[in-house]
Amino acid sequence: MNKTLISVIVTTYNNTATLDACLASIANQSYPHIEIIVVDNSSTDNTKQIALTYTDKVYDIGPERCTQRNFGVSKARGAYVMIIDSDMELGKNVVRACVEQITANPELKALVVPEESFGQGFWAQCKRLERSFYVGTPWMEAARFFDTQTYRAVGGYDERLISGEDWDLSQRVGDQAPTGRVDEYIRHNEGHLQLIRTLKKKYYYAQKFAQYLAVNKDRPAISSQTGILTRYGLFFSRPRQLFRRPGLGLGMLFMKTSEFAVGGFGYLKVRLGVHGE
Repeated sequence: MNKTLISVIVTTYNNTATLDACLASIANQSYPHIEIIVVDNSSTDNTKQIALTYTDKVYDIGPERCTQRNFGVSKARGAYVMIIDSDMELGKNVVRACVEQITANPELKALVVPEESFGQGFWAQCKRLERSFYVGTPWMEAARFFDTQTYRAVGGYDERLISGEDWDLSQRVGDQAPTGRVDEYIRHNEGHLQLIRTLKKKYYYAQKFAQYLAVNKDRPAISSQTGILTRYGLFFSRPRQLFRRPGLGLGMLFMKTSEFAVGGFGYLKVRLGVHGE
């Protein structure tokens, strides 16, 4: 039996609502050789107390998740690391599938684990529908499972980035060796998703996206990742999937159009501010 140690790193900040389910999904994996590392960012709720019921490897580092993730990897003993967020839950066989895939194909140094959303309310269902289009779409998916040595060799997450950092790391690791994928899923808990909160989040991250574009401007994937028409083309290329429930499909398109609008405003605000100095 394969006994390769896998380090699963979870970054947190005031995540009492989702953290227990996240860590339970790691602890209950069908693959047993796992260490859990939680890197918190000065939470003021019970996040740390919940984490300590699953692992004694709980640290406090900030200010952003790239710094947290890199610190977590610096503490990892595993030959491979898996990076997830505290609002994610692993399907029971995710880690086993990753170990089997990378053992059978040692040339692979990173793996994509597809994601699906769940949550309460209409907008959470819209987000679930949107995310379903990204499964198997190379320019949208990013790796979450990495060979530890390769992760460290490329410098881990770029700590200058607050937006687009998952794409950036995946692309840099992909420059070194092939990236594979597994068929097991990570489930992303959207909670009771509210449109206004989603738009505020999109606005915030859009203001940080210029740095990702500056670092990756020569990469072929950029035009697809940022192309509004490319994204709509992806949605409308599968009309049965999009309009199986017409109201949901239209809601998703409205939500995505709104996100593009506020995101574009946030990005332009920063760009115009830069040029105005």
